[in-house]
Amino acid sequence: LAGSVARNLSRPHRFEVFTPQDEDLHLTQIPGCFARLRMFDPEWQRANGITGRVVCMDLDLVVTGPLDDLFDKPEPFTILQGVNASNPCPFNGSLWAFDAGYRPDVWTEFTLQAAQAVPFHEFSDDQAWFAQKLPDAGAFTDKDGVYAFCKPGWPKGHALPKNARVVAFPGWRDPIGFSHLDWVQDHWRA
Repeated sequence: LAGSVARNLSRPHRFEVFTPQDEDLHLTQIPGCFARLRMFDPEWQRANGITGRVVCMDLDLVVTGPLDDLFDKPEPFTILQGVNASNPCPFNGSLWAFDAGYRPDVWTEFTLQAAQAVPFHEFSDDQAWFAQKLPDAGAFTDKDGVYAFCKPGWPKGHALPKNARVVAFPGWRDPIGFSHLDWVQDHWRA
């Protein structure tokens, strides 16, 4: 992913992979991707030198085109939307971006009990938490060239849409299972 981002993002950026802090390890033992909510913690941001625009990308994304203006959306929080097939939540956590310092309450008000109290599909998750806390979030959609492979908005078949810049693989699909496709071979490295 880092190589694909570097090839498709010309502006200055840092690509970092963070592991959960010790006090958040319990969040990795349950479904829901809650550990990444820590990125909204101002203390965590300061400790890691996080400023400006923060982008969270799942490691199984395939970057297929230029990213520069994709992350220039004016909303202080933007998330992939409209791609969930069975989950009625409008948000998908495969790709999201926010301004450092924005809405620290996303982290400070989070508890597993609070997450259980918001509407969710099969299990509580960060997507449902975002939908509850940030219902007016900006959207990454197919109009931006952001797709979820074989999910709503994806054209019929497996061909890469002409305007695609980012292809998420939410759910059970993973790029390695589609490495026979030319566009996956061209843009993704196992």
